[in-house]
Amino acid sequence: MIDSAPDLRIALYQPDIPGNTGTILRMAACFGIAVDVIEPAGFDLSDRSLKRAGMDYLEKAALTRHADWQQFQEWRLSENRRLLLFSTKASEPYTAFTFRKGDILLLGRESAGVPDDVHRAADARLIIPMAPGARSLNLALSAAIAVGEAFRQLSLSS
Repeated sequence: MIDSAPDLRIALYQPDIPGNTGTILRMAACFGIAVDVIEPAGFDLSDRSLKRAGMDYLEKAALTRHADWQQFQEWRLSENRRLLLFSTKASEPYTAFTFRKGDILLLGRESAGVPDDVHRAADARLIIPMAPGARSLNLALSAAIAVGEAFRQLSLSS
């Protein structure tokens, strides 16, 4: 049981697939962490698929929608939060990184990742190592792996 969730957030940059977003919202609700969606999304956030994947957990999810990258960046900087980008273009393994309370775990679009300016804006760029020849993991699975490691580290440091 989680007595108090670490002050983590998941940010989704212009997500494409409602099922992934719904699954991430469900996971976040179960762990007591917030989700930021940086729009435009590739689907209507009231989409039936989003509701199917998130089930009744969507009502419990702490979701903040940002109209665009600029609005999200302004908010993030005003909150003084680190932005950690999970990317197949990164070189630092997520397991070698030290997570801190207040971190935002950013995941890009399923179809295209994030643009170069978003990549450069991240405080750290992390990779989930995979077998040679593997291109990428499912976005919701990547979010779960990232949250799991951040939780593990932060629970050891409390």
